[in-house]
Amino acid sequence: MNLHTTPEYAKEDNLLDIEPQAFSKQSHQFWTVQITGWLGYFLVVFIAIIRPQFDDPNFDLTRQLINLFAETFSGFCLSYIQWQLIQRVVHLPLNKMLILSFFSSAMLGLLYNVIKLSCYKVIVYQQHWNEAWDMLEFGGWLLFSLSTMFVWTSIFFIMLYNHKLQKEHAQLLRAQTLATDAQLQMLRYQLNPHFMFNTMNAISTLIYKHENDKANEMLDKLCEFFRYSLDFKAKSKTALRKELDLLELYLSIEKVRFGDRLKVVMDIADDAMHCQVPNMLLQPLVENAIKYAIEPRKEGGEITIKAYCNTERLNVQVIDNGQGIQQSKQKGFGIGISNTKARLDAMFNGNYEITLLTQPDEGVSVDISMPIEK
Repeated sequence: MNLHTTPEYAKEDNLLDIEPQAFSKQSHQFWTVQITGWLGYFLVVFIAIIRPQFDDPNFDLTRQLINLFAETFSGFCLSYIQWQLIQRVVHLPLNKMLILSFFSSAMLGLLYNVIKLSCYKVIVYQQHWNEAWDMLEFGGWLLFSLSTMFVWTSIFFIMLYNHKLQKEHAQLLRAQTLATDAQLQMLRYQLNPHFMFNTMNAISTLIYKHENDKANEMLDKLCEFFRYSLDFKAKSKTALRKELDLLELYLSIEKVRFGDRLKVVMDIADDAMHCQVPNMLLQPLVENAIKYAIEPRKEGGEITIKAYCNTERLNVQVIDNGQGIQQSKQKGFGIGISNTKARLDAMFNGNYEITLLTQPDEGVSVDISMPIEK
């Protein structure tokens, strides 16, 4: 039997589970609540109890104010002691923590009642602190004193629960961010093997045709592409400007294969350059366009890439002038689209639109609309 498991069970039973440094982080909040609360107590007692006695001929305002100050200050000190006690029991199991906290609150409330009544006797009536006490008077004051300490104890627990909720919320946001980044990285890594297979296959074809210079140039470009992409492998998103730089490297590889058959037109608005997009958003779409619009045609074709901002949205288009997508090829074309959709959904949580327009002999247009994020 492991005798050291008991603290773990105790920790699991404590719903607060507040770490020690949490109290130092809450120091500013505590003193703000403490000072504001007791100033409010002073004003409420003055308005509700002292102010109505102004017409009494035996009323002494100075003594009443001194007594109220002593009462408020003593309560301030006792609530501070209660906060210190809570810090020492908050790591206990929940039932023990609550019992000890409210027991100490009751004891401090009882002590507060004795202090208040004693100050009232000494300052207002100028009697001995324990002179002419009776249980009816003591009991009448006790209920309010206990309620005051119980209220402060409840406020302290609310502060602790609020801290715990904020901490859990921050942890949840971090977990969601990490999960999103991991999903984006996974989807991006799905693209690299697919792209590498196509490129290596093209290099193999060039070598088979004895076009060694082109094969060597293509291999150099491929190394440069992966070296560039590795610099950004830890990032799930990037500025459109950097995404276009990466696309230029990819296109330089494909231009080795296709030469003048591959024409690319860039129409990018200046205000779109700094917008954030998922890493490698454009490469699979352009790769699809090359596969279905450029490769099958001896005369090649043209790919147009547009990006512009419109009413808080970034719009990106990849357009080719090929023959469109035949029904038998739609499944293959959809690999890049489905991956793009998944990455956009992970980054923007569904707040995006992607439209695929195709007509026979008129080419394909992929239109993407997403929130502007700079």
